[in-house]
Amino acid sequence: MTDGILNLNKPRGPTSHDVVDRVRALTGIRRVGHAGTLDPLATGVLLVCVGRATRVAEYLMAGRKVYRARVRLGVVTDTYDAEGQVVAEAPVEVSRAQVEAALAQFRGTITQVPPMYSAVKHRGMPLHRLARRGVEVQRKPRQVEVLRLELTAWEPPECTLEVTCSPGTYVRTLVHDLGQALGCGAHLTGLTRLASGDFRLEDAVTLDELAQAAAEGRWPDLLHPIDAALTRFPALHLDADTARRLCLGQAIFIPSGEGGDEKGLARAYGPDGTFLAIVAYDPAADVWRPHKVFRERLGVQTASKKSLPP
Repeated sequence: MTDGILNLNKPRGPTSHDVVDRVRALTGIRRVGHAGTLDPLATGVLLVCVGRATRVAEYLMAGRKVYRARVRLGVVTDTYDAEGQVVAEAPVEVSRAQVEAALAQFRGTITQVPPMYSAVKHRGMPLHRLARRGVEVQRKPRQVEVLRLELTAWEPPECTLEVTCSPGTYVRTLVHDLGQALGCGAHLTGLTRLASGDFRLEDAVTLDELAQAAAEGRWPDLLHPIDAALTRFPALHLDADTARRLCLGQAIFIPSGEGGDEKGLARAYGPDGTFLAIVAYDPAADVWRPHKVFRERLGVQTASKKSLPP
């Protein structure tokens, strides 16, 4: 089957869209998209959804991210990273202890202003396009959550940070703001995404490995099942008749206690353990309604090569 999630180790250089184009070319599948942009400078986990897996990209993007960031103190750039123009320099007269103390203010729920060189839109126009024209506009601050922020290497004027954060966190902005707090400025020189949700770098495949698998006709073996994006939702196990009605788009009733403690979204499986659909609970009617169906009828597998053990 050709529907599923690729956990790719993105190299430095190409954009996330470049990687998507490469996957299309290697697989021959047109319906491909990524779940969470990485800048050209960045490497590491890039989740690429193939076929019907594009319908679960939003759930993949909602997962926590883990990054390793390489930081250069004493130099500020207009993009907040090494690809930008230097706009300020200052001597680095801070100690490791001062850096570690400064990190405390960036843990927990914090406010960030998105950088001008970003995909955030202003009146329908991506900010990075405005920035390249020399136009700067006011950006609305955003709340993000930094669950872990540690200094893992100290080699002044450079250092390395590891960050666990909510989706939507700009590590470039975090580094820039840290530099401002230290009084010397800073910019990002390297970034590796170590994890995105349940997907980790040690399990990722390179584009070269994907190309080799494609040449040998076994690239679908690299796909993770669609429901790997949905592990935080409870699993509903349906009998054959209930599964059939769900696949036909009908609401289904599940006895009390079988839908998890918090009834919101759930993943539904047929009697053979095959993933069928995402369902949403309707409290007024006490039924589960189809939210996204991945299998139109029983006996035909269309969602992915396999499903997770429920």
